Amino acid sequence: MTIAHDDIRVDGETAPVATLSMAAALNHALADAIREDPTVVVFGEDVGALGGVFRITDGLTARFGEDRCFDTPLAESGIVGTAVGMAMNGMRPVVELQFDAFALPAFEQIVSHVAKMGNRTRGAVRMPVVIRIPFGGGIGGVEHHCDSSEAYYAHTPGLTVISPSTPQDAYSMLRAAIAFPDPVIFLEPKKLYWTKGEVDTSIAAEIGTARIAREGTDVTLLAYAASVPLALEAAEVAAAEGRSVQVVDIRSLSPFDDATVTAAVRSTGRAVVIAEAPGYASVASEIQARVFERCFEYLEAPVRRVTGFDTPFAPPKLEHWYLPDVDRVLDAIDSLHWEDES
Repeated sequence: MTIAHDDIRVDGETAPVATLSMAAALNHALADAIREDPTVVVFGEDVGALGGVFRITDGLTARFGEDRCFDTPLAESGIVGTAVGMAMNGMRPVVELQFDAFALPAFEQIVSHVAKMGNRTRGAVRMPVVIRIPFGGGIGGVEHHCDSSEAYYAHTPGLTVISPSTPQDAYSMLRAAIAFPDPVIFLEPKKLYWTKGEVDTSIAAEIGTARIAREGTDVTLLAYAASVPLALEAAEVAAAEGRSVQVVDIRSLSPFDDATVTAAVRSTGRAVVIAEAPGYASVASEIQARVFERCFEYLEAPVRRVTGFDTPFAPPKLEHWYLPDVDRVLDAIDSLHWEDES
């Protein structure tokens, strides 16, 4: 079980701890990877001179040249197809698909080639490709600019799907993804780009692990990406009402850290899953099912879910009604069976 950010430290490396936004942490991770590994290249729409829509690649072209960070045509399928060819020839491409729904034109390339090449060739051809996708709500984006499509990728065998919720994890998890020998879908919660926190570049995250973001004894909140700060906020409010709330940051949607999640839920006997995406056939429903299967005899109440609604993502003026909020999380906690109050 990984507590907070007490992950594995890289032996022999020391680095200053800086306070960075998540966007800056991602930029720093890309810069360090480009500098340290000549096979790493970064490309996508407007990632060069502009530095990307969210400025994640700001300054990389100026520092490392157009052969290491460069713009592409507005053709997501072509961007990912190019990454496939590069990976087959010894490169480690890191591509940016500008917005979550913009990634859908590349979906066939991702599912048919990126995810399957290793299996198709019995491991002879690996795909060390990182596909960065800004995803989720919270910025008031119009249609095609805010979506939560993580279930598509998590459902696809051959893809590793991870998402950070802190600047530290943004740095450490992106470095781990770039070094990974197989394809990684790296989902960046747009809502959290401007949140700040301490980043220690000597800390290396391990793909496939969850972390305990807050200890508690009464109920476990299971969340990922932008839902983690929401869970922590709800835990603070619940604490003022006398509930001791544990928060688990899932971090890795696929592979899933059953060991950490199972131990956490068994320790409290109650669980609520929180996610922005629609609830039907979702990552949240998969988490709920896994908890039921592994913790049934330990549960004091059914596992609840707080998710987005089963509709297209809401337009900007209605987004706050669509996204999970503290009140909905507290209602889910209150709906659990509390014998001392019955």
